[in-house]
Amino acid sequence: METVKVNILAIGRHEEILETVLRIINKSENWTARGALTDEEAIALFEEEKFDIILLCGGIEEASEAVLRKTFTEKDPEIIVIQHYGGGSGLLSNEIIYALSQRNDLKNLNS
Repeated sequence: METVKVNILAIGRHEEILETVLRIINKSENWTARGALTDEEAIALFEEEKFDIILLCGGIEEASEAVLRKTFTEKDPEIIVIQHYGGGSGLLSNEIIYALSQRNDLKNLNS
């Protein structure tokens, strides 16, 4: 049986950092990620592909973050939007694992 990977959209303003984040995520056999440097690119990707998690990386202005969160949650109320604060691959993995556990907890409550 094929394992369904968690699909993550990572958004950031610094190309090198975003590339590193994508590389770390895509190393996992359970996760896959696409990246966007602009709000427009992120929204376009979100409209053409189903994502489980939105990962907001560094450099996103407060106003842009608010617009992105609103846009994504209006289109998919179950989408998980998390902030990545940097700090290496261990922290990134923990942020994703925690977000997934929260989603599973919510699903169990609603069952």
